Amino acid sequence: MTQNTPVPAPAPRPLSRSDERLWAIFAHVGPLVLAALSVGLLGVLAPLVIWLVLRDRSAYVAEQAKEALNFQIGVLLATVVGLFLRNVLGHVPLIGWLFGATGWVLLTVVWLGALVLAILAAVAVNRFEHYRYPLSLRLVR
Repeated sequence: MTQNTPVPAPAPRPLSRSDERLWAIFAHVGPLVLAALSVGLLGVLAPLVIWLVLRDRSAYVAEQAKEALNFQIGVLLATVVGLFLRNVLGHVPLIGWLFGATGWVLLTVVWLGALVLAILAAVAVNRFEHYRYPLSLRLVR
């Protein structure tokens, strides 16, 4: 009776410099595409998947995907608050219009801010700079 020892999996190959740039850009721009398809609720998935899959292959991609993930978590939380204000509290008699208007303003500011900051991040990452979002929650370390 022979015992077969499992062969360990090979170490993941590091990404090329051009692949690093591509995945880092997609970590910042991917949420815009997913958010547009889901009223802002799925934007967190692109950087999460990129971070989970590629964090062992590139420190730069891991850093940028984590940065985008942290920012998108904040965008998701603000979007949920804005949708709650607009869709739930916006129907309260007498003062609902105030909640509804506040929700609309919050959603508009958050989505326009996310769009502008994601584009700035993609441009910075294209130059291999280390981009950090302002006002970002640092939940994933």
